[in-house]
Amino acid sequence: MHIKTAFFDLDGTLTDSSEGITNSVAYALRRKGIPVPDRRELYRFIGPPLADEMMEVYCVSRDEAVEMVGWFREYFEDRGIFENRLYGGIAEMLARLRENGWRLAVATSKPEPFAEIILEHFGIRSYFGTVAGSTMDESRASKEAVLTYALEKAGARGEESVMVGDRKHDMLGAKKSGIAALGVLYGYGSREELTMAGADALAESVPDVADLLIRRF
Repeated sequence: MHIKTAFFDLDGTLTDSSEGITNSVAYALRRKGIPVPDRRELYRFIGPPLADEMMEVYCVSRDEAVEMVGWFREYFEDRGIFENRLYGGIAEMLARLRENGWRLAVATSKPEPFAEIILEHFGIRSYFGTVAGSTMDESRASKEAVLTYALEKAGARGEESVMVGDRKHDMLGAKKSGIAALGVLYGYGSREELTMAGADALAESVPDVADLLIRRF
């Protein structure tokens, strides 16, 4: 294959955002009067559209879920956005891909303004020609919708692109968008989850991402 545009998920793929996201979810749950479970149970909120996940997990209505997402963002905008860290070797991996002729972009279900802030904060914004995220009103939230938008924004073709992500939503969104899918195992999705969702290959580590993209795609 000759795929030359790589779309990267953000949470669980470029950064370990577990502390900020789980703290933000816990804040929303307290505001709603829902008992806060063990932190690891909140990891499921890292990656997928928040409102959909709130509805599925807590059986709330769409309006209630949207209200909870608003509370999530109250904490996230003030503190959670920076309760985050870059995975080791990310900058080196991105630089290697650029040196090998890859165009790089971000495609995340996180609101686009937040994604821009995080990428700038960690000093990696310059590696990406395009940053595509969800809308604040959740009208563009699913990974398929984000990828459709990202492809258009980047001027890329699906058959010449690959999605790199750590959750099933990344793999499924890629397949629905006609894009190859590379799953990463250092994030929050398991090997079984990624394989069942249709990953074309799996990267064990950050350096493996560049190795697989260059050699297999």
